[in-house]
Amino acid sequence: MTDSHAHLDACAEPDAVVARASAAGVGRIVTIGTGIDSCRRALGIAERHDGVVAALGIDPHRAATADAARLGELRGLLVHPKVVAVGETGLDGHHGADTLNEQRALLDEQLALAESLGLPVVIHSRAASAATAEALEPFAGTVVLHCFSEPELLEPALERGYYVSFAGNVTYPSAAELRASAARVSADRILVETDTPYLAPQPVRGRPNEPMNVGHTLVVLAEARAEEPAALEAQIDANATAAFGLADA
Repeated sequence: MTDSHAHLDACAEPDAVVARASAAGVGRIVTIGTGIDSCRRALGIAERHDGVVAALGIDPHRAATADAARLGELRGLLVHPKVVAVGETGLDGHHGADTLNEQRALLDEQLALAESLGLPVVIHSRAASAATAEALEPFAGTVVLHCFSEPELLEPALERGYYVSFAGNVTYPSAAELRASAARVSADRILVETDTPYLAPQPVRGRPNEPMNVGHTLVVLAEARAEEPAALEAQIDANATAAFGLADA
């Protein structure tokens, strides 16, 4: 099983978290860098574990900080053999409405980096669906919409062949619209993630999340799509391999 988005560097004991994931059958984890220091920590974790790879970026919450000027350092980190994507990057109108101009500039710069290096991009979008769709329209590479939570983005995602990744919030009782979105995603474009240590799925809600919990979300996605969990798991693993160029676990 593959967890396509986890912030292992935000965990107190990331190596223990990886070990528990492996014991639970989660053989591959994409750990995420959200700023230069976070990226360095994520790479360190990936270097210690065969089943862990890294996506490195400067997230929208850092668009008005000194990290936004460190794109040269980011480019240097992105050539590491354990790196499989640029991101997360994107737009957040909920936690940063006053910095959306800076966020867009930072997103555009990272899209250019991804294009020049031939890497996928991992996109964060919250309260910014129209602006996100506009920013991504010229990008010809692979797009992963992480923690999909904006049904307004579904039509552009389907039309453009984006990968759509669902996190624990799709399991919440109030998330019927997200589950309906999950049912519409093409079989070869759906992914599952934990967003560790955030957004624990309903059965473990209220606790710090871990990649070992990704199966809870997969079961809900399978139910929403009227599929067998084992079949969906195999499909999602194949999708993660294609999206990120991963090796088999």
